[in-house]
Amino acid sequence: MSRYLYYPGCSLKGTGKQYEESLIAVLESLDAQLDELEDWNCCGATAYMSIDEDEAIALASRNLALAECDHRDLVTPCNACYLVLNKAQRQLAADAKTRRRVSRALHDTGLEYKGTVNVRHALDVLVNDIGLETIAKKVTKPLKGLKVAPYYGCQIVRPYATFDSQLNPVTMDNILRTAGAEVVDYPFKTRCCGGSQTGTIPEVGLHLVYMLLKEAQARGAAAVATICPLCQFNLEIYQDKIASKYELDPLPIVYFTQIVGLALGLPAKGLGLHRSVVPVEPILERRTADVV
Repeated sequence: MSRYLYYPGCSLKGTGKQYEESLIAVLESLDAQLDELEDWNCCGATAYMSIDEDEAIALASRNLALAECDHRDLVTPCNACYLVLNKAQRQLAADAKTRRRVSRALHDTGLEYKGTVNVRHALDVLVNDIGLETIAKKVTKPLKGLKVAPYYGCQIVRPYATFDSQLNPVTMDNILRTAGAEVVDYPFKTRCCGGSQTGTIPEVGLHLVYMLLKEAQARGAAAVATICPLCQFNLEIYQDKIASKYELDPLPIVYFTQIVGLALGLPAKGLGLHRSVVPVEPILERRTADVV
């Protein structure tokens, strides 16, 4: 069994709980295991970087230093955590002044960061370590006929594209097809959902979400699959508010791991699908009979 060190980040312990549930279930069914990083702290998200970059990098670097003690790849499913941890690594490698400040801060807590930990996104692990061929062999209930719009969000390949194309990422497309789904051509796949603007400048944030949802429906998608807890939250939770202003039908917003889990024959509740705000029956109804 392959074992990875796991950094959940704050969202997967709260609003994105179903992401954690489905990821762990899927990996276990594929003979892989996540061991949660002990005593991890919030990465600071992207907002802290705009307040004090050095302090934000120090906060993220504590997690990196803790992970280095384990000598395994550090896997994080959250796009923001993935971006922040990668940005911290790059800034520490490139800027001696920042490196000295952060090193002093870490030293005061009994930690040291040497720059050796390998930070990876969960999608990268599923596609490039476990592999599509292995996943395909485990599929028992392919979601034939389910049209899905793959939504990556803006942070997974920008500014760093470590395992996929910056202009047209396809790793999630490929894994959804392996699950038996039909992937629609979705040109908004890396367009920003507005992030926290839904709560700070609602008229701007909600319009950005509306455009993403409307385009997915215009392309014939019966669901949107995402890899980011904030994106999932924005696209799902505000649909009633958006529908009161614009013409919009309900559209399930799920994590790619939930679709993979269904194709692997895992129970819907174990994948956290009961936590969905928008009904997911259109997805569940697409599961075919067991594959012999």
